[in-house]
Amino acid sequence: MSSSTTPQHVVPTPAAATSAPLAPAPAEVRAERRRLVGSVRAARRLLEGRDAFERADLRRLAREARERSRAAAAHGRVSQRAAERRARKEESLHRRLGRLAPRRERQERQALEVLRRESVRRSLAGTRLAAGEVNGIGAGLVRALAERGISTAADFTRVSWGRAPGGKGGEVLYIHRASGGRVHINGIGEHRGRPLMAWRQAAVARAEAQAPRELPADERHRIAEIVEAERVRLQRELAELPRAAEAERREAARVHSEHLGRLDAAHRAAADRAAERRAEFDALAERLLALQTELGAHIARFGDVGRRTRRAESRALRPLPTVPSVRSAQPAPSAPLSAATATGESGATGATGEAGEAGERLVGWPAVDLTKPAHRPSPSPMAAPEASAALPATAPDAVPVAGVRAGLGWLVPIVFFGLTSVLGAGEPQEGGAPLWFAVGTRLTALALTADLLRLWLPRRRWRTAAPMPAGTGALCTGVLLALAAAGMFLDPHTHDNGAPWAVSVVAALSLLAGVARRSGRKG
Repeated sequence: MSSSTTPQHVVPTPAAATSAPLAPAPAEVRAERRRLVGSVRAARRLLEGRDAFERADLRRLAREARERSRAAAAHGRVSQRAAERRARKEESLHRRLGRLAPRRERQERQALEVLRRESVRRSLAGTRLAAGEVNGIGAGLVRALAERGISTAADFTRVSWGRAPGGKGGEVLYIHRASGGRVHINGIGEHRGRPLMAWRQAAVARAEAQAPRELPADERHRIAEIVEAERVRLQRELAELPRAAEAERREAARVHSEHLGRLDAAHRAAADRAAERRAEFDALAERLLALQTELGAHIARFGDVGRRTRRAESRALRPLPTVPSVRSAQPAPSAPLSAATATGESGATGATGEAGEAGERLVGWPAVDLTKPAHRPSPSPMAAPEASAALPATAPDAVPVAGVRAGLGWLVPIVFFGLTSVLGAGEPQEGGAPLWFAVGTRLTALALTADLLRLWLPRRRWRTAAPMPAGTGALCTGVLLALAAAGMFLDPHTHDNGAPWAVSVVAALSLLAGVARRSGRKG
C-alpha cells in the first residue's frame, strides 16, 4: 500500500533534453552573414558584364543588318547593269538589222562603181595615141610621148603650166602621168596641149558611155547572200539574248544566295553563342536573386549582427541594374534581317529556340535608347513580368536605321548659319543695324547651328546612323526667311511695301510646320 502512494520521479532522458533547438553562436551568425554577403557581391560582379554583352550584341546585329543591306545593294547593282547591257545589246542589234537594207543598196552601188571604173580603165588603156589623131601631134611627138610612158589615154590625166626645168626659160606645159609625176615634152605647148586633152576627154566619154549600167545577176546574188547571212547571224544573236540574260541573272542570284548563306551561317553561330551567354547571365541573375532572398531571410531571423556589416548588407540587397533587352533572332536562310532583329527586340528562334526559352526566364530588362550609345540607365528594382509589359517602348525615330545616315547636304545650312552667326544677316549698309538686331540675329543663327550639329553629328556615325528628324528642314527654312524678313524691315527701300510682311507670313508658316512635325514625331 505504501508503494502505491509514493510519487514516482521521472528521470529525463538525453533525447528529451536535445529535442529543443539550440540558438547558434553569434560568431557563427556573423560568419554566415559574411558568407552570404560575399556570395551576393561575387554574383553581382559577374552579372555586371551583361550590359557590355548586350550592347556588343546590339552592335553585332546592326553590323549584320548593314552587311545584308550592302549585299542586297550589290545584287541590285549587278542586276541593273545586266539589264542595261541587255537593253544596249538589243538596241544595237535592232539598229544593225535596220541598216542591212541600205547596206545592200550601198554595196551594190559600190560594186557597180568599181565595175564601171574598171571598164573605163580598160577602154582608155585600149585607146592608143597615133600620129594624125591629135591636131599638131605627128609621129615624132608620138614617139617622144611613148618614150616618157604616155602612149594611151589611160597613161595621163591632165596638163598644167609650170616653171621650166632648172628655172630657166619661163613657163612650160607639163603632162601629168596616171602613175604619178609630170613630164615636159619639147614641142608640146598650149596649141598642142589643148587638143591632146580634148582627145583624152573624148576617149573618156566614149568609155563611160560603153560602161555597164547595172550589176550582173551573179554579182547581185553574191551581195544578197552576204547581207542575208549577216541578217541571220544578227537574228540569232537577238534570240540568244534572253537566254544569256537569264543565265546571267541565275548566276547573280546564285552568288547572292551563297553570300546570304554565309551571312546566315555566321549569324546562326553568333546567335547560338549569344543565347548560351545570355542563358548563363539569366541563371546567374536567378542565383543572385536566390542569394538576396536567403540573405534577407537571414537578416529577418537573426537581426543586426553589427555596425560593420550594415553597409555591406545594404549594398548586397540593392536591386539588380537594368540592361538593354536584346534577344538575338535567327533569320530564315537567304532572307534579310527584319527591323525587329536589327534592333534586337525579337526572341531567338529555330536552332536557338531552347537557348532563347532559357534566356526568357529572366524578365524586366527594360530597353534603352539605341541612339545614345553612352547612355547607362540608372539602377531600378527588379521588375516582375507584369511590370515589364508596362515599360515604355522606344520611340520610332530613336531606333537607328542600318545603312541610312544623315546626308552631307546638311553641311550647307550648317555652314551658312555658322557664317551668319559671325557676319550677321540682313544688316543695312547705310547707317548700320541696331545693336539688338545684330545681337539677336547672331544668337539665333548660333543656336540653330548648334542644334543642327547636335542632330547631324550623331546621325553620321555608323553606330547611331539615322535620318535627320522630320521638320528640321522646315525649321531651317523658317529661320532663314525670318532673318531675311527682319533685314527687309530695317531696309529703307523695302520696309514700306508688303514684301517683308509676305516673307514674315511664309517664315511663320514654315516654323509652325517644322515645330508641328518635330513635336508630332516626338509624341
